[in-house]
Amino acid sequence: MITSEEIKRRLWNGANDLRGSMDASRYKDYMLGLMFYKFLSDKTLETFRTSAGLSKDVDLVKEYEQNYEQLGDTLTGMIQDVLGYYVLPDHLYQSWVKDIRNGDFELQKVMDSFNSFERNIAIKGDADDFKGLFSTSIIDLTDSALGSDLNKRSRNIKDLILLFADLNMVDMQDGDVLGDAYEYLIGQFASNAGKKAGEFYTPSQVSEVLAQIVTKSSKIKSIYDPTVGSGSLLLTVGKHLSKNEQRDLHYYGQEYITETYNLTRMNLLLHGVRPEKMDIRNANTLAQDWPEDPERPDEGVQFDAVVMNPPYSDQKWNKREDKPLKVSDPRFADFGVLPPDSKGDFAYLMHGLYHLGQKGTMGIVLPHGVLFRGGTEGEIRKRLLDKNYVDAVIGLPSGMFTNTGIPVCVMILKKDRDLSAPVLLIDSSENFVKMNKQNVLREKDIAQIVDTFVNKTETKGYSHLASRDEIIANEYNLNIPRYVETLDTEIPQDVDAHLLGGIPTKNIADLKVLNSIVKDVLDEALTPIREGYVKLNKSVADLTDDVLADQRVKNKSAELEAKVKEYLDEYWQKLTTVDSETELEDLREAMLADMKRILTEFDSLDIYSGYQIIAEIWKDTLSHDLELIAGLGFYNAGRTREPNMVTKGSGANKHEEQSGWVGAIVPNDLIAQKLYADQVQAIEDRKNQLTETEGNLSELVEAAKVEDSDENYILYESVKKNKDDEPQDSFDNKKVKAELKAAAKGSTEYDLLHKVSDFMSQKSKLNTAIKKEQEELDEAVYERIEQLTDEEIDSLVYEKWFGGLKESLVNLVQEPLKADLQTLDTLNSRYATTLSDLEDETKKVENEFESLLSELVVK
Repeated sequence: MITSEEIKRRLWNGANDLRGSMDASRYKDYMLGLMFYKFLSDKTLETFRTSAGLSKDVDLVKEYEQNYEQLGDTLTGMIQDVLGYYVLPDHLYQSWVKDIRNGDFELQKVMDSFNSFERNIAIKGDADDFKGLFSTSIIDLTDSALGSDLNKRSRNIKDLILLFADLNMVDMQDGDVLGDAYEYLIGQFASNAGKKAGEFYTPSQVSEVLAQIVTKSSKIKSIYDPTVGSGSLLLTVGKHLSKNEQRDLHYYGQEYITETYNLTRMNLLLHGVRPEKMDIRNANTLAQDWPEDPERPDEGVQFDAVVMNPPYSDQKWNKREDKPLKVSDPRFADFGVLPPDSKGDFAYLMHGLYHLGQKGTMGIVLPHGVLFRGGTEGEIRKRLLDKNYVDAVIGLPSGMFTNTGIPVCVMILKKDRDLSAPVLLIDSSENFVKMNKQNVLREKDIAQIVDTFVNKTETKGYSHLASRDEIIANEYNLNIPRYVETLDTEIPQDVDAHLLGGIPTKNIADLKVLNSIVKDVLDEALTPIREGYVKLNKSVADLTDDVLADQRVKNKSAELEAKVKEYLDEYWQKLTTVDSETELEDLREAMLADMKRILTEFDSLDIYSGYQIIAEIWKDTLSHDLELIAGLGFYNAGRTREPNMVTKGSGANKHEEQSGWVGAIVPNDLIAQKLYADQVQAIEDRKNQLTETEGNLSELVEAAKVEDSDENYILYESVKKNKDDEPQDSFDNKKVKAELKAAAKGSTEYDLLHKVSDFMSQKSKLNTAIKKEQEELDEAVYERIEQLTDEEIDSLVYEKWFGGLKESLVNLVQEPLKADLQTLDTLNSRYATTLSDLEDETKKVENEFESLLSELVVK
């Protein structure tokens, strides 16, 4: 059984191998287009199979061909009624694969298949759902970038077709494996396309922030993205709704670039969105309002949620059509002004707001300039605030987007806010990790943003609730630093402490965690030296030992450990009994929420660090393993092994071949460590001996390079040389043997050469033994995978998932205490040397200098 993560890796590796020098932003159209056509072919065959009552074991392609010969349009009409489309037998993806394997493939057949599909849907009422998906402007099989001649283009397309040949897209659509793989490929192409990706992709973490906020704020039955791109924002919102809500959800989107518009439709269809549940339009969002309600022409269609990531500071927003927009346009009339021609950010915002329902929520990604720029943008911002539409502003890190390095913000807007409701401002600009060239929000960063928004909490240095009066006092400027001050972690210098020594008691009072938990232990370690200043009467290391050994700290750790054990016991049962009906995303969310709840019960703990630990376990192991467990059962999955495929060769000779086996969910190295500990230790001992032997040889080689030494005189000729006769880092075995044979027994030469020979022989024997024992251990592990007992699987999988987890979570109790102790150590070091000490040192040096001068004798 192949998991979604393995499918993603395989497809992306295949894309990289086949793409060659073709630009990623262009290659995606070919790869994703062919993948989608495979989906259409598989759906056609599956619909035929279920309608004809055939089993899964029959040759579906052959049966479809034979039935089409007999029934013709009656058969395709039946499939059309079910799916809204069909693919003819001769034009199935499977027929391309058959031709390739028979050596009969012609590139023209792919083009004919696309044209046939277009013709077949052209006469149907719902043709717009699929029209133009495979037009030559999107997938141009004559493009020289695919190959300089017809043969090369044909070979490259054949390789790409075979990449999807054995994937059943219908089976993959169950559980959204297919949609996830497609979305993953879009993201990977975006990452590789650089700035060109900005036109079609919103980073998944930004989509998550928007999606979680709008789904927690409104009941959503319809959603609209006016700059829809690949559709990732719409789909992420849908993912956070229940299955029943997803079935009722209607998706609306508009996209100006035709290639990207096609990508959107494919993406939604592959995620199981029915054609009747999507309205996607290929047009300029701002040029002419859409969607419109003919019965209410001045109101626009209203949506429960509006989300978008429009082009930043679009300089052509009002120049793409013959007739520029005017302030009388219903979308802008309420504001009395248009945004400046050079910056279209607010134009997109006003369009989205115009279509936002009275009870809905809107989330839009914007450059920070909209928060503080003046002119007509300032007037628009004032109007937004006066009408009480702005609910929150969230500052994100710079470098998150492929098409710009500038920091951006998310603005959340609502129409039904209480008149007295403040505006929440969140500064998450410093919360990220760097991955490759991009800055990325972690799971904990997203969770903190969403929790702060939902609970409307104020956190010093992170979030602030700005009242209307406060915003007016700031002249409607929403620049986040005006409201959320960056925390200054640098402790101010104390002049008196530098002059006279001692740690200021005001700094001791700032050690909040130490004072709240073990104040008496801290106080006992401090001795007053004058009013307002103390000194440590023991080392910080000793104080740390005292603090961590304190019973209150131990009790707190034990209490958390007990709760974590109870938590793991509960979820171990749930995780090991998942089946195909289990919603893994719901289980993940519950596990994260429960961990957050547990940690909230303890003061001073970093809740989101614990949240991140659980999130990473899901990412690293659980997502993969639970897919297999849901399909195979826990113990069957534990006893399942898979071929270990490795890539060998390079260029034209690059290929994959099997190298042993790997456990599907139980790692081989864990089986070895836990069940073959003696053999593992024996191999490790031999490796240590090998390291020691290699060290001895290296010492002799280096000694042989030292001129005028015995080793140089005796061993230099036996050291390997390069083509320039320069000595290398090892001995030449043949030369050592020849020199040894010529040396007189008992001589210094003989003894030294014999020593080298012994070490080289020992090295060879150790390498042989290690290789043999490792192979024997590997074989034993390969066999053991399928013979693991239930108890062994329990133990091994628990160790894999949760080994060290309790310790990591319990350490959260100690971390804030250690942080305070580190601060105390810094303060102690800072004020350890006083002005008096410096004066004494200076005087001592002066005296020593004068003493030296007096000893000088002038001749």
